[in-house]
Amino acid sequence: MGITNHPVGAAADADCALNQAIAEVTAATGVQVCTNTSVRLAARRLGQLYDDALAPLNIKATQLALIVEIGKFQSADGQGPTLQDLANRLAIQLSALTHALRPLVRDGIAELQQDAQDRRTKHAVLTARGKQLLAQAIGRWAAANERVEAVLGPASAASLRALADQVASDAFMVAYQAENPARVPPPSRSAPPAKED
Repeated sequence: MGITNHPVGAAADADCALNQAIAEVTAATGVQVCTNTSVRLAARRLGQLYDDALAPLNIKATQLALIVEIGKFQSADGQGPTLQDLANRLAIQLSALTHALRPLVRDGIAELQQDAQDRRTKHAVLTARGKQLLAQAIGRWAAANERVEAVLGPASAASLRALADQVASDAFMVAYQAENPARVPPPSRSAPPAKED
C-alpha cells in the first residue's frame, strides 16, 4: 500500500476549485504559461550554475552581487554606500539587506561603519579580505558567464539580459500599473509596509 497524492474532503474540493479557476483564466486569456514561474525557474538554474562556480570560495552568486555593489560604490577614502542606498540599488528591503550582510560581516568580508554626521546611518565597506575575495571571485564569475553565453549564444544571451533589464526597470512598473489603474501601487521595496488599523 503506497502513499497517494489524491486529496480528500475539503482539500479535494479546494483543489478542484483551484484547477477550475486556472482553467477559466487560461481559457479567457489564452495564456497557458506563467511568466513569473518561467523567469523564476530560469533564475534558479542560472543561480545554481554561478553558485557552483563560486563554491570553492565559499560564497554564493547573491553574495558576490552584494560584494560587487559595495565595492563599486566604495570611495577612495574608504566610505562605502549607505545601507539604504545599497538596498535601493539592489531593489530589496533594508531588512533583507541586513540579513544578507550578516555572514559577510561575520566572515570579515565586509564591515558596517557609522556615518560621521548621522550616527543612525550605516555604510557598508569591503575589508582587505573582501577586496581580495572580490578579485578572486570575478574570474570565476566571468568564466561561468562566458559558458552561459556560449550555450545560449550571444544574441540570445543579449536578449535575455535586455528583457530582464526591461522587467526590472521603473518604466516597466509604471506601464504595468497603467494596465490596471484601480490597483493600489505596492509599497516601495525599501520601505516597510504601512500598518493597518
